[in-house]
Amino acid sequence: MAINFNNALGIHPQALALREKRSEILAANLANVDTPDYKARDLDFKSVLSQTVDKAGRMEQTRTGHLAGPQTTLGADLLYRNPQQASLDGNTVEAHIEQAKYAENALQYQASLRFINGKFSGLMSAIRGE
Repeated sequence: MAINFNNALGIHPQALALREKRSEILAANLANVDTPDYKARDLDFKSVLSQTVDKAGRMEQTRTGHLAGPQTTLGADLLYRNPQQASLDGNTVEAHIEQAKYAENALQYQASLRFINGKFSGLMSAIRGE
């Protein structure tokens, strides 16, 4: 009998990939903390997990003059972050907030890894008959 890893692992592999992509975006924000007019970006996880709007409900750009819909990364909307205190040069990156978000994302990434490890441990126990 074959093991269906999609059923066995659940949403955790997708969450891991999304956390990885978010760490890249947050690192880019930190790298551009002194770049004039750079706008801080982040991912919207609620758009991935809720999945309330089906693909038919999303905007589709059919001609070059049309406005494009929201940018997505692995199904998550890539949004701009609103700064708490605006910079005079137009940069919206606030280093202390980005560092906190990066650390939070790193912890959530480790949690996703632990969930996947636990799932694999359970599968291995089942295969061994323990």
